[in-house]
Amino acid sequence: MRVNMNLQSKKLELVQLILNTEKPTILARVEAVLKGKAVDWWDKLSPEEKEAIEKGLSEAEKGELIPHEEVMKEARAKYKLD
Repeated sequence: MRVNMNLQSKKLELVQLILNTEKPTILARVEAVLKGKAVDWWDKLSPEEKEAIEKGLSEAEKGELIPHEEVMKEARAKYKLD
């Protein structure tokens, strides 16, 4: 009987935490665990990270790219690596 009470108590505690959270990523993770499905890496990203990735993809689609060599040259100069 004691084990059952501890289990019920833990469930209530978790319900309270879920109700109090304002983080969609936490809710997505809880849902994924309870439904037995894997959490997609995209769902783990913050809104800022998602926005940065989407911006980069949009720029790439428009051809607004910087060659790797140029980026490396700027990084070496900035951080005095050469």
